[in-house]
Amino acid sequence: MNRPNLWSEQKEILFEDNHLLIINKPAGLLVQGDATGDEPLSNKAEEYLRFKYKKSGAAFVGVVHRLDRPVSGVVVLAKTSKALSRMNELFRDNKISKTYWALTGKCPSPISGHLTHWLVKDPIRNVTKAYTERHGQGQKSDLDYQVLGEAGSRFLVQVNPITGRPHQIRVQLSTGLGTPIVGDVKYGFLAPLPDVSIALHARELQFKHPVTQADMRIVAPLPDMAHWEAAEAYY
Repeated sequence: MNRPNLWSEQKEILFEDNHLLIINKPAGLLVQGDATGDEPLSNKAEEYLRFKYKKSGAAFVGVVHRLDRPVSGVVVLAKTSKALSRMNELFRDNKISKTYWALTGKCPSPISGHLTHWLVKDPIRNVTKAYTERHGQGQKSDLDYQVLGEAGSRFLVQVNPITGRPHQIRVQLSTGLGTPIVGDVKYGFLAPLPDVSIALHARELQFKHPVTQADMRIVAPLPDMAHWEAAEAYY
């Protein structure tokens, strides 16, 4: 069996035990397969586990949550069905603290605050619209944010989503503050980044381990990309 190219030096693996495999997902990689047919993170993880543990059959990989394809950062995968069901419960009950870093082209005003919107997703166009008042089938969506400071010609914003809706951070920063994320042309930024990623990174997760109950704090280093270089000063 050939060793998988991804994680061949284990740079992307943030944590692994008998229950969880936590990855620093590169931007551009799907978490789970879709209609494009492109190989997703879940398949690559399964290949890695088969190789590492010399399994003759398939390895169990449970997708706990997702990041949008152009977003980088922490993704939790479960290695057992018990861990999967318990992690799903933690996410469902909002018992996981999530921290994202985003780069915006102009400084949000005010520089910190709380945003509440009702989000409606158009699955055909794969876009989400945010409303400031209760709207039809819209899902109530909340986040806290604060500007950490200037990062070169951009502004580094820390976002702590309270809910977990599709495209939530992207559409709430754009609609609520008029500050779309750098590279996110879908939600109003003027130009894409060269690698077609967006400057949104799932920086940190904190939670109780679903089996051992240990306190977990997982931090994902920023991508090695030019647009993130100035943000490294905020480590």
